[in-house]
Amino acid sequence: MTSSSADKIAAERAQSFYMNWFLDPIMFGEYPAEMRAILGPNLPKFTLKEQKMLNKALDFIGLNHYTSRYVKDCMLSVCEPGLGTSWSEGLYLRTSWKNGIPIGEPTALDWLYIYPQGMEKMVTYTKDRYNNTPMFITENGFAQESKNNSSMNELAYDFKRVEYMTGYLESLQKAIRQLVCIQMNRNGADVKGYFAWSLLDNFEWVQGYTKRFGLYHVDYATLKRSPKFSVAWYKEFIAKHRAQTMLNVEVQRK
Repeated sequence: MTSSSADKIAAERAQSFYMNWFLDPIMFGEYPAEMRAILGPNLPKFTLKEQKMLNKALDFIGLNHYTSRYVKDCMLSVCEPGLGTSWSEGLYLRTSWKNGIPIGEPTALDWLYIYPQGMEKMVTYTKDRYNNTPMFITENGFAQESKNNSSMNELAYDFKRVEYMTGYLESLQKAIRQLVCIQMNRNGADVKGYFAWSLLDNFEWVQGYTKRFGLYHVDYATLKRSPKFSVAWYKEFIAKHRAQTMLNVEVQRK
């Protein structure tokens, strides 16, 4: 939230309570130090046998990434109740707003704000912490509002989805570019693949059929599937960058 040391430490604490909680035991055989410092004996301890079983037992790391948030310290500062502020969550406030301004452009979902640079930051953070274990972006996408009076044409021309995916994929490229261009340079993140969420419009948890993430439109009455504008764009994007990647590899071989 600010450049204060308390907020910077809180941001690292937030990562530990939100993501590293799952990966650290697998990669290091122990929960993050930030969690252990607060929760103490409430966190179980792994035996040596369990640590050996867990240690680096991953072929790849899968990351779902849609948006980013600010973090404010709640250990040394007073916070209003909110996401992350409780003792068991790590004593930090996780929010999309700062000084009355959202972190990025709002979308049809109240938790998803467009912040493309967060993709590079998240992938780079994961690369640095987990020794560049191969990664897949297992989910990333944009939601459209779907009302009873929404027309097929309105939903098919999903220019905002194309804008969202362009920004996030360019940010992902920045995180991996050094590795792609110079095959022996491990400074870039070893990202093996990217999965857009989602191929088709679908039932979105508590949002039901009111939000559409699909690159293909689904008529829920007939189940007819129709490509949106993003399908043609994505096909062209893949072809363009696949050709560029193959060229880079050929240059390195020579």
